[in-house]
Parts: sequence; structure tokens; C-alpha cells
Amino acid sequence: MGIPKNIDALLVKFDLKPESLARIAGVSTATVSRWRTGQTDNIRKANLEEHGRVPSGAKLPSEPRPAYAPLLGRVYAGDACEPDVIDDRIPIPYEVRSAHPDGYFLEVEGNCMSRVYPEGCHIYIDPRQQPRNGSVAVVSIDGADYVMRRLYNTGRTIVLSPDSWDDPYEDIVITGEDERTVEYVGTVVWFQPAEEME
Repeated sequence: MGIPKNIDALLVKFDLKPESLARIAGVSTATVSRWRTGQTDNIRKANLEEHGRVPSGAKLPSEPRPAYAPLLGRVYAGDACEPDVIDDRIPIPYEVRSAHPDGYFLEVEGNCMSRVYPEGCHIYIDPRQQPRNGSVAVVSIDGADYVMRRLYNTGRTIVLSPDSWDDPYEDIVITGEDERTVEYVGTVVWFQPAEEME
């Protein structure tokens, strides 16, 4: 079926008059008439240049701007432990860095969060973004040990829950009666592999 027959079928199917189709398509009634009789070039060919132009007010994609964030250490996705300190800079999309200017990277060690963050990847955490229930956060337990888990806070109980393909990990549950402290370090807002796959 050619263009003229397709246009006629559209007019019948949607009970349209040529004037209505012209208004919808943003063309003159004469143009619709020429389409129906086959007196004009293929629509795609005739309008290719017109459709290729950027609409008024639209932004063209710009060249990516480089951005870097510090890689400060490793965080264990498993049992809480002292963090390893690293001093490096990692490239990050400019938009992510500008939305979270105080953020920094940590390298994931362990498989406790393997369903969402594989071991060895870099997570970008924002220390200013408060976690919501279910957010993945990095916390310090008792002022020393750091761990990355899903955080659930019921007001009197904090549950740090693993999200792993492996079974041996259990929730860390800290209640108001415990003498343990939990200090929020940051919420994970981005992640990326440590290097490109080969």
C-alpha cells in the first residue's frame, strides 16, 4: 500500500476530513490533496530537511564536559570493618558531579550488595543526601567500622540489610536499647565499573 492509499485509509479509519488531517499534520489542505493523488515526492524525502532542523528554543547536545571526583577508599559490602584509605581521582559524568558536588567515590569490597553493586565497582556517595528507607547507604558502626547496606529506619530500630546473590549475609539490627551507635556517612547516588570491560 502506497502513501495515497495509506492517507485515504487514515481518513476513513478516523473519520477525518482532509482539512482536519492538514491541521493535525501542520500542512495546507492542498498538500494533503497532493499526497492523496501522488502528485508530490515521498513525504519523508520532501520533508527530511525540514524535520532535521532543531526546533526553536531546543538545546543541541553539547560536548561532554569532563568531571572528576575523589576516590577516598574502600567500603566493605559484608561485615563492618575499618575502611581502606585510597587517594585517587575518578572520572564521573559532569551532570552527576554537579548535582552532588560534595560527593566522593568508594570502591566496593565484598559481595553483600552484589545484586545492585558488584564487587570492585566504584560507588559515588553524597554525604549531604539523607537516605530514605530502602536507600543504599554507607554507615559507620560505633564510630569505626564502615559498611554499605540498604538502610531501614523505624525510629527506634535501624536495619542494615544485604542485597546479595549469596546467602550467608544477615541483617545488622541495631535497636534503641543497644549501646551501639550508627553514624550516617552518605547515600549511594551513582555507581560505575572500576574499569572498562574487555
